[in-house]
Amino acid sequence: MEKIEQHVIDFVRNLRDQHDLRQEDIANILDVKPSFIGNVESASHPAKYNLKHINRLADHFGLSPQDFLPRRPL
Repeated sequence: MEKIEQHVIDFVRNLRDQHDLRQEDIANILDVKPSFIGNVESASHPAKYNLKHINRLADHFGLSPQDFLPRRPL
């Protein structure tokens, strides 16, 4: 897994924890199956968030898609 992919996954996981949300809640926001979120958060699975996912999450939480990315290249 690329460092930038892990950064985005960690950002979403932290956001989920801060808002006391379950993987199922994030799945509902993204209109995906709850198992997809579990797969994304599992280091052994190739599933990842894409730009559409980041955009939907940013919109839901009142953030910019840029907030999900590191300030500098990893």
